[in-house]
Amino acid sequence: MLSRRGLVRGVLGASCAALAPSLPAWSTPAVPADDAADMVRFIAALPKAEYHVHLEGTLEAEMKFALAKRNGLDLPFADVAAMKASYVYHDLPSFLAIYYDGMKVLRTEQDFHDLAYAYLARAASQNILYAEMFFDPQEHLKRGVPMAAVIGGITSARESAAAQLGIGSQLILCFVRDLSAESAMETLNAALPFRQHLVAVGLDSDEKDHPPIKFAAHFAKARAAGLKVTAHCDLNQKDILEHIRQAIVDIRVDRIDHGGNILESPELIAMARARNLSFTVCPSFSGTVRGEAPPIDVVRGMLDAGLNVTINSDDPAYMGSEYLNEVLVQAQARSALTKAELVGLSRNAFKAGWMGEAPRAACLARLDAFARAEGVTG
Repeated sequence: MLSRRGLVRGVLGASCAALAPSLPAWSTPAVPADDAADMVRFIAALPKAEYHVHLEGTLEAEMKFALAKRNGLDLPFADVAAMKASYVYHDLPSFLAIYYDGMKVLRTEQDFHDLAYAYLARAASQNILYAEMFFDPQEHLKRGVPMAAVIGGITSARESAAAQLGIGSQLILCFVRDLSAESAMETLNAALPFRQHLVAVGLDSDEKDHPPIKFAAHFAKARAAGLKVTAHCDLNQKDILEHIRQAIVDIRVDRIDHGGNILESPELIAMARARNLSFTVCPSFSGTVRGEAPPIDVVRGMLDAGLNVTINSDDPAYMGSEYLNEVLVQAQARSALTKAELVGLSRNAFKAGWMGEAPRAACLARLDAFARAEGVTG
């Protein structure tokens, strides 16, 4: 979700087919077209995992129209093109207005099934072997959609995708941090009867003046129920270093979403490395840390700092339909990633996942076989 990005932009027209993405001035020079094409091929074939993707952020315009028709809803757009043209925003509130308005078409268990299955099918087509997906049930409960319908639809889609497409997945319930703590606790209580279908709780939406510690009781209750804990630490936000400190020290999260501003604090870097924390970074939209010093490339900086980085797509339907392969193509060029580093990023992801040890070993074996076939070492 855009709240996790310091760099805000509107709809993008670029895709993997472009081969040579437009790069900012501080990036490395473009490589020859044949080398770029080979890197696109390599990225497409690379076995991958994804952990920072919001299911509601994968709701493509075409599906919005289909669900609206099925549910008897009128949309204020003449067609898909007009809807996509409306995805223009200049700050977080303007993005959230579009994002939350879009999910109003999700009404029934079948709607949530279709949404989740469409993402998982897209992910499987990009050689993603395993995904952990965020969802925002508070926004649906507000509209009278029962938790059973939300989780039930997503769960049935996960089961179908595993059986039909071979992609494993799990589900992370996110608290909408700019809503009340009471609302979040009510949502957690409504979700706990479905605990077997969840792997973790997280924290997303507008971070300003909503620190992780606001949800300390929620995280503690979720952890007592056997769930993992993660939290968004959005790029270049107010009090962001204190928020990262709270996430690491006070909440003791199992993972951090975004978190690029950690590069401004050697002390926090040391804490994260000591705990072997992983970071789910979305580099297309949170590409630089802006501080008093010159901008820092997040992916390159975090890798060079020895942090466990994973690469993810975030809200692709609202960002030019750029899913993980497209994001990786741009990140590779922007951060001058080698093939060995791309393999390392996938290895980080498989190690960071909250999956069983048997599927983890299977994913890592596929990655190692790919690296050997490509002649990639290190």
